[in-house]
Amino acid sequence: MTTVAFIPARGGSKGVPGKNVKLIAGKPLLAWSIEQAKGASLIDKIVVSTDCPEIAACARQYGAEVPYMRPADISGDTATTESAMLHYCEWLSARGEKFDNFLLVQATSPIRAAGRFDDAIRFFEAEHFNSLLTVTPSHRFFWKNPSAPEASYDFMKRPRRQDIPESDRRYMETGSFYITRWDDLVSTRNRLCGKVGMYITPEEESYEIDSLVDFNVCESIMSALEGN
Repeated sequence: MTTVAFIPARGGSKGVPGKNVKLIAGKPLLAWSIEQAKGASLIDKIVVSTDCPEIAACARQYGAEVPYMRPADISGDTATTESAMLHYCEWLSARGEKFDNFLLVQATSPIRAAGRFDDAIRFFEAEHFNSLLTVTPSHRFFWKNPSAPEASYDFMKRPRRQDIPESDRRYMETGSFYITRWDDLVSTRNRLCGKVGMYITPEEESYEIDSLVDFNVCESIMSALEGN
């Protein structure tokens, strides 16, 4: 089985200008995902899709391929990640190439344990999933609809967290990475489809960077993990 790691990293971030090349723990944010992918034995190619020359230069510096500059019509604030994924599929197909698996790596999630990608790919293959997402267990109780509050649990019989049955436990989608069978991605035009697998990661790998506060939190976690 062949796997491409695809990292979307457009310019123009409004929450944190220059986010993808902003330094965190001594390296550009984008560099962490590229280097983690480079350390995986089951990843055959690493591609960065961007519309920004500065990001493209950074990606190449750290060892990823940038085969083209992403078109403007799929680079704006309203463009979906799937549009960039499918654009790459179509671009590669036009050259008579494809991969078995499409690994979508989000650069905004820089914290991943060594060997994480290889372990997830092995799990994906062993369980014969069509797609996979990363999740982390949530021990919180959720409510919705403030005008008519509804709880995700029976608050008249508040359970101890350790007593919640496995089937009722909640998991948060982390957004760190996804794996999709290439043909399934092309046919459904969605990263999640068919038999979906949940790949469980620890809480520290669930943080996504969307603000300067997130940068500080993630940098602290990364420093703490480096010291262990």
